[in-house]
Amino acid sequence: MTVDVHSPESTADHGHHTSLGISNTKLAMWCFIGSECLFFGALISAYLIYINERADGPGAELFDIEFTSASTFILLMSSLSMVLALAGIQAGDMRRFRIWIVATGLMGSVFLAGQIYEFTVFLSEGANVTVSPFWSAFFLLTGFHGVHVAFGILMLIAAWASSLTGRLRMENAETIENLGLYWHFVDVVWILLFTLVYLIPALGGGGS
Repeated sequence: MTVDVHSPESTADHGHHTSLGISNTKLAMWCFIGSECLFFGALISAYLIYINERADGPGAELFDIEFTSASTFILLMSSLSMVLALAGIQAGDMRRFRIWIVATGLMGSVFLAGQIYEFTVFLSEGANVTVSPFWSAFFLLTGFHGVHVAFGILMLIAAWASSLTGRLRMENAETIENLGLYWHFVDVVWILLFTLVYLIPALGGGGS
């Protein structure tokens, strides 16, 4: 007996399938991530163009590699907790799901708080979006990444709240899977930014 992949029983968990064999919502998420890759690619290109345009202002010597490395580690660990949250809801263990989804949001919040603190330090040292093309590109690039992290945290909070009210159940695991794709994308982008913006200038003697 064959099963129609478009039958209600086969699509209960994943919605309507596309001709690619994945659901519409997952395809939409991958398309969104693809567009975000182009967006961040443009911002990274702008940063690399202006990396040496300091206009006699401060440069990458203001970066605190140890502090940013710690923030980066916390953000990367949030990807692990996101995987555990997905495993929890797929197994129908909503308590485990809530624990790990909250942990993910908390770690994302710690990273975001660290980025805000870092920005305040830069501003106090005279670095702002008007001082040089370098700092304009830096704040634009890292700031937009911070906005993406903040948006992800809001989605994590919404998922946690929905699980408490019963609107998010085991049958909706793909929703968390799509949220996980977004969160992992944000983490991967930060790895790239941390390498290009912080590590390379530091290894090059402060980006001078």
